[in-house]
Amino acid sequence: MIDYVEQLSDEEKEQITEVIRLLYRQTFILERKYDRRAEKWQYSREYKICAMHMEFLKEYFQVAGIELVENIYLGVIYIRDGMLMGEKIPRLATIYLLVLKILYDEQMAQASSSTRIVTTLGAVNGKAGEFQVMKSLPSPTEIRRSIALLKKYQIIEPLDILEELNEGTRMIIYPTINMVLTGDDIRALLKTFGEEENSGDETGVQNIIEDLSE
Repeated sequence: MIDYVEQLSDEEKEQITEVIRLLYRQTFILERKYDRRAEKWQYSREYKICAMHMEFLKEYFQVAGIELVENIYLGVIYIRDGMLMGEKIPRLATIYLLVLKILYDEQMAQASSSTRIVTTLGAVNGKAGEFQVMKSLPSPTEIRRSIALLKKYQIIEPLDILEELNEGTRMIIYPTINMVLTGDDIRALLKTFGEEENSGDETGVQNIIEDLSE
């Protein structure tokens, strides 16, 4: 590894350092992301850097017991070390994550070729209501925090201003949702989640992502 780095220019070394920090911070790097200001999909400079130095980066992360994975079909590079997301996520964000997976799969089943899945906050809350996992509609502040957290991990991309949050607020669901939730029993887990909500038991909330990722 040292020999490889010594052959790089200072600029290339800085680029590698940048993508390593980015992967630690957000877990996923997408090949293409939607630029809301430009209103179009843009290729990721960071993804290109990762792909260029993939073998070195795999060895680098392997030293720390972390696997670097590239899914060419979905256009995602991500780190995996037992738990994909690097922090515990709150209950509402967990609910949204599970619901987003269902909405993503439903739309993908109907799509002919496009993987650009767009949903709305109203659809997310409505689907959560179907599973009775929320006693009441969360506060706008709580919703914004949950959306911001999922955006941080490249799970979604809000298309509208969060300060003007409403049921029509649109968001892209990125294919990274498949890296976090790979189980086929999402609906059953949501039903269990609903039972916990009704009983007031939140013991399963912190472990639900770990269970799905095993």
